[in-house]
Amino acid sequence: MAAAGHALAEPTPAPESLRLTLAEAVERARSSSPHLQRLRALERAADAALRGVKSGRLPQVDVLASYARNSNVPELTLALPGAPPQTVFPNIPNNYRAHAGVTLPLYTSGRVSGQVAAAGHDRDAAARDVDAGMSDVVLETVTAYWSLVSARAAERVLAESIASFEADLKQVRDRFDVGMAARNDVLNVQVERDRAELSRLEAANGAAIANLNLVRLLGLAPGIAIEPGEPVTAPAPPSEDVEGLVARALEGRPEIAGLRSRTAAAAASIRIARSANRPQASFTAGYDFARPNTRILPLTNTWNDTWSVGVNLSILAFDGGRASAATAEARARADAARYQLEELERSVRLDVTSRVLDLLTRRAALEVAERNLEAARENVRVSQDRYREGLIPSSELLDAESRLLQSGLDRTTSATHLQQARANLDRAVGR
Repeated sequence: MAAAGHALAEPTPAPESLRLTLAEAVERARSSSPHLQRLRALERAADAALRGVKSGRLPQVDVLASYARNSNVPELTLALPGAPPQTVFPNIPNNYRAHAGVTLPLYTSGRVSGQVAAAGHDRDAAARDVDAGMSDVVLETVTAYWSLVSARAAERVLAESIASFEADLKQVRDRFDVGMAARNDVLNVQVERDRAELSRLEAANGAAIANLNLVRLLGLAPGIAIEPGEPVTAPAPPSEDVEGLVARALEGRPEIAGLRSRTAAAAASIRIARSANRPQASFTAGYDFARPNTRILPLTNTWNDTWSVGVNLSILAFDGGRASAATAEARARADAARYQLEELERSVRLDVTSRVLDLLTRRAALEVAERNLEAARENVRVSQDRYREGLIPSSELLDAESRLLQSGLDRTTSATHLQQARANLDRAVGR
């Protein structure tokens, strides 16, 4: 009896459950993935960078207002014969100036156009990174979902086997009590039952870990138990041949599209590097309103305005080889990107081919597992009848029960592996 004054322990509340289909799980993962949010932020940064370099084609307007207080200086006064004295440089300690200027690039030797092209390709590559990240999140979510389905199904298969072993244990104990079975028969059945219970605990732990992983991917609150609502069915076989799937992958894989954009951006950077020691031309215009205005002599302590318009042409005569080195570096990086693209295209062909073969193998494995399960069920039925009639020892019945247990686990594993193989193929193709 519990001591007086001790409160009774409250029962642990059951975890909140959430039933989800595979499509619902994927949609939640897409909307809550921090990885995708990071890639989308990088896409916004690339878009802002593109807007920034495009502004290099537009005029730049600068506005300046200033005030300066100078120390007193002696005035410079000239006296010419027959003319009154003229103050050429008066003492004006307070100086005010307002300036507005416009600068417009006229010719940049491909620098601005190269920057715009490179930034545009980088923006496209960032968008493809988002698509690739989404495909990765979908594949990870699908894999985690079917892992949870597999673990829960294995737990149910083991629970059913434990119930069968319990019935066998009762039967063999009854036989032992009337002297029709040896003690080792009872112990053998007990051991098999305990092994099944241990396997069930391991499956339950695996299901808990799979649930935690799926909760993490979906951004759900800790402690929620996800109930998969998707039946374990065999997906349809691919409708295209391997070459058709490879062609689709080369066209639709976001990694390939992104690397193509980065290759184009690297090619555009060559133009940027080459423009450093080529002619640059710009148009400038300015308006000054100052007191005193230093462009009007003699200086007077009054407000005066002036303006200017001009064209600037410049060329870097000697830079010690910096431009040529930068051009060589940009060209080498463009070559590296092109070779990387070629390597990726070859890898995609291998990836798609291996995923197709894996899908076919998993489908054949599921067919074998289903036939094996059917045979194991029939074997258990026959063995139980023969054991009740005393025609076979309990060891043969235990062998049949163990085979049925393993066949059920194999069928569940094969079905989920087939679903995961189809998800891997979809990811390899870029669907």
